[in-house]
Amino acid sequence: MADGQYQVRTIGWVESPLLERAEAPKQGDEGGPDVWLVFDPSVAQGLRDLEVGQDVLLLTWLHRADREVLAVHPRGDLSRPETGVFATRSPDRPNPIGLHRVTILAVEGLRIRVSNLEALNGTPVLDVKPVLGRSTER
Repeated sequence: MADGQYQVRTIGWVESPLLERAEAPKQGDEGGPDVWLVFDPSVAQGLRDLEVGQDVLLLTWLHRADREVLAVHPRGDLSRPETGVFATRSPDRPNPIGLHRVTILAVEGLRIRVSNLEALNGTPVLDVKPVLGRSTER
């Protein structure tokens, strides 16, 4: 689009015990809980080939992010030099898209349980993509 605006549609949300940012680990493998992803019925056909044990990349919209932030102290550590957000994994950034590698633990219709996700309860889900290796590319 000429004006630089694009429309993104939420396809689901996260059901997590994490309610506040202060409770969440910086990365999922640092103590993120197993959570449910709940999908809109309109995307049911797109979920049909996801399997238990599969690693996927989950894209989320970090809806509590500060979109005005352009530089941070990495991991909130003030002893570290301020760094541009595009060189960090900070949730605060102009387009707060979360990227999470998770493993599917259960598939129950429109609900998929995944491991180690640091996203807060209610976080919108934007997309799910398989982790591809040379033998699994489609």
